[in-house]
Amino acid sequence: MEPLVPTLAATLPPAAPLLSHAPATVPRLSVVVVNYHQWRDTAGLVGQLQSSPSLEGGAAEVVVVDNHSGRHPVAARLRRTPGVSLRRWRRNRGFARAVNEGCRLSRGEWLLLLNPDVTLDPGFVDAALALAERRAADEPQIGVVGFRLRNPDGGPQPSTGPFPTLAGTLLRLLLPRRRRKYDAGPSQARRPVDWATGCCLLIRRDCWEQLGGLDPDYFLYYEDVDFCRRVRDRGWVVIYEPSPSAIHHHPLHGRIVPPYLRLVTRHALLTYAFKHWPAWQARCLAAVVAVEASARRTLARCKGADGDAKVFSEMGRIAADLAWGRPRAAWRRLQRVVKRQEEWVMSQPVP
Repeated sequence: MEPLVPTLAATLPPAAPLLSHAPATVPRLSVVVVNYHQWRDTAGLVGQLQSSPSLEGGAAEVVVVDNHSGRHPVAARLRRTPGVSLRRWRRNRGFARAVNEGCRLSRGEWLLLLNPDVTLDPGFVDAALALAERRAADEPQIGVVGFRLRNPDGGPQPSTGPFPTLAGTLLRLLLPRRRRKYDAGPSQARRPVDWATGCCLLIRRDCWEQLGGLDPDYFLYYEDVDFCRRVRDRGWVVIYEPSPSAIHHHPLHGRIVPPYLRLVTRHALLTYAFKHWPAWQARCLAAVVAVEASARRTLARCKGADGDAKVFSEMGRIAADLAWGRPRAAWRRLQRVVKRQEEWVMSQPVP
């Protein structure tokens, strides 16, 4: 989905001959951004980051990994932007693997993961770097820092939550979508949390490398929850900081969820369940997802939406694959659905 603020793309400097933009000093902070058909959002975010004194002085760098988004004029501009590195893949390998690649290419002592559809408070990067170094000195057990998020209208947006359980997952279906995964609301006080969303997340490199980065078994969603759980299990701490903050423009709970994306989220939740829950609980969740898939498939057929029905059929098969211990088969099914969706997206005109 293209951004609602395309004017930010104009903040990028004009194209210049291809040069090495690596600063003379090793950056202390690396900003990692994964682009997937959001070139204008990514350009807008890079434009914000360019105004940071830390980036201008070489204390921070930006690494963008493109997950096979097709050709776009913004890509060439990003390649020629000082302080920015761009890595493009020939196929979509999933969000977790793209983040891992961006962190591998980066050099900072701290890693700041940002979604393209984020608008940062003025001075966010410099404040985050100062905060990281202060926390590293005062509280060396802190491995991850999450931040307060806001909606585009300025209202609070949840950014932290409890670790999922079977009972909690089922009971939270009774809550509004914005509450099913998250805590009740962002706090104004600094506090330890179970997990914080990966759309705006600060991670100590020592912690990142000790855990081996994000689990590549997650294609999209729940990789941040899984990472924070492993952080806690290794003795590190996840902290929520109310300042600085950022606006997140397109959170999943604020959008209509198309069938292919619903399949992706169910695969992610089931992957988490089979990794962290007792086997019988994970199988119970797989049965619930299979029933959901069957109901949605029937409804789609009644509406004449045969394409949607096929996606929900695959969702049921993915649940069965995971329940029977066939995660690779589930991954291949997921990839086929994603590829079909990508082919449709690639056929649309470039905005």
